[in-house]
Amino acid sequence: MSNGLQKVSVKERMLYGCGDLASCLFWMTVMTQLLFFYTEVFGLSAFAAGIMFFVSRVLDAIFDVVIGMTADRTKSRWGKFRPYILFGAVPLAVMAVLSFTTPDFAYWGKVVYAYLTFILFMFLYSTVNIPYTALLGVMTADPVERTSASSFKFVGAYLGGIVVSMTVLPFAAHFGHASPQKGWQITMGIYAIAAVVLFVITFLATRERIQPIAKETTSVGRDLGDIVQNIPWIFLFIVTILFILFVCIRMSVTTHYFKYYVAEQESPILAQVFNFLLQYIVNPIYGIGGKPAITLFEGGHKFGWETLASAFNTIGQALSLIGVLLVPFFAKLVGRKSATIILFIAALICTAAFYLFKSTDLMWIFVFQAVGSLVGGPISALLWVLYADTADFSEWKTGRRATGLVFSASIMSNKLGWAVGSMIAGFVLAATGYVANQVQNLDVQNGIKAMMSIIPVGIGLVALVILMFFYKLDDKTMAKVKTELEERRKVSGQNAATA
Repeated sequence: MSNGLQKVSVKERMLYGCGDLASCLFWMTVMTQLLFFYTEVFGLSAFAAGIMFFVSRVLDAIFDVVIGMTADRTKSRWGKFRPYILFGAVPLAVMAVLSFTTPDFAYWGKVVYAYLTFILFMFLYSTVNIPYTALLGVMTADPVERTSASSFKFVGAYLGGIVVSMTVLPFAAHFGHASPQKGWQITMGIYAIAAVVLFVITFLATRERIQPIAKETTSVGRDLGDIVQNIPWIFLFIVTILFILFVCIRMSVTTHYFKYYVAEQESPILAQVFNFLLQYIVNPIYGIGGKPAITLFEGGHKFGWETLASAFNTIGQALSLIGVLLVPFFAKLVGRKSATIILFIAALICTAAFYLFKSTDLMWIFVFQAVGSLVGGPISALLWVLYADTADFSEWKTGRRATGLVFSASIMSNKLGWAVGSMIAGFVLAATGYVANQVQNLDVQNGIKAMMSIIPVGIGLVALVILMFFYKLDDKTMAKVKTELEERRKVSGQNAATA
């Protein structure tokens, strides 16, 4: 395979994004609904759910590193990373369904079942998703192509998020008319089948082109030593944990926010906005025979909390998707690091505003969700591009490349962030007196409101400071690194040819 700055076709980049669409059918459901599912449907206390999230995701974070190093050492006719996508898809799908299945057990039996199924689900998710993410680092060495591929990856992610936001609560209610537990199980079964198909498409459509310069097999200790000495990676690792905390705490309680703080609302203006979107955007796409496909808001101006929560999440995912599509142009204009900083500042401002909103300020809630998602959604895509830069930096500095380890250890930061974030959400609910399916007291409502605003903003400010003043890999530095690496690859290829 050539080691040049390979071009990747638009088709391959698009179909690479199918992998994140598949992943996010699972991940977005876990992020936005798992705490709600365990407390409101499955029957765990908020405290028990918080502890379970922390324990399971810490174990999973450790497992991430194992998978990353194993994938780096994998040799097959399909490459290092692609086989995991193919052979892990079905086991992951099965365990996802089991994780959203409610057994007829006593309380502590349910606790044990939840631990076992969710830990195995997250292990299998890592087995597929870490190699899939690491694939970004070996599809091409061209920074422009890599940024574009990352953008398509997150297009897939946010499309998956849109699907989940629009369908998970309606599906669970529709299929769970007689039994809420059955509704959630069937809903996850639908997602699981779709995910398997999408993972297979990704496997078939992508190629691994970048080979490491160093040909010798390195030890696990040396790989770990390389990443520990990679100072930009360490700071980016910390930033990612804090950024995920910023996102996770809000998303974990969004459904609670609408059920117990916003509740049912009447809003003629919001009804007009929704009907406009349905008439001119949704229905032209989904209409059949010239008839509107959706007429949800023709009956009045009153919205239940399920509708509001679904619309809130869907708008967030849709605007995040638009932001991801625009971010390559913005990053090219101001640089990847500067783009991340600017967007992060805007996202923090939009999130802080939620502390000021009353439950009746529906229009402001949705406006700031839209703007915050537009500027905040692309941050994840940019962070993954920065991680690819740290992999290049490590190879430039040490002469050895461990793409799988860099990305798996980076995904570990995501898991740690989600572990702590979900635990914080569960603990705050428990500490303020939350009781499932009851009218909540003022302390609970204020706690939920704080988790939608000032708590994540405080965490995000720390991440912003680290990114601004301690992470040093700007575009100028990376241009030098990539040029020198390309020269080394040429020399390595010439030496191999004459050997």
